[in-house]
Amino acid sequence: MRKKAAAAAAGGGGDVVREHWLVRDMFSFENVGFTRDVGNVKFLVCADCEAGPIGWHCLDDKDSFYVALERVAHE
Repeated sequence: MRKKAAAAAAGGGGDVVREHWLVRDMFSFENVGFTRDVGNVKFLVCADCEAGPIGWHCLDDKDSFYVALERVAHE
C-alpha cells in the first residue's frame, strides 16, 4: 500500500506493510468498505469514517481479503 502519487512527489513517500490477516469471507466484515478498482485490486477502508486503506483484495482471487495488522486495532 502506498500513498497517492501527489503526496509521494511532495516527499511523503510510502510505507510497506508486510503482516496481514487473511479473511476468506467478505461477510465476516461488519464495517468495511471497498474502493473502486485500482488495476485488479480493491482497497479496504473503514465504512464509518472512510479511513484507510486498512487492507486489500485482489480481484483475481474472489475469496481472499488481506487486512494489515498495523492498520487496525486488535486484541
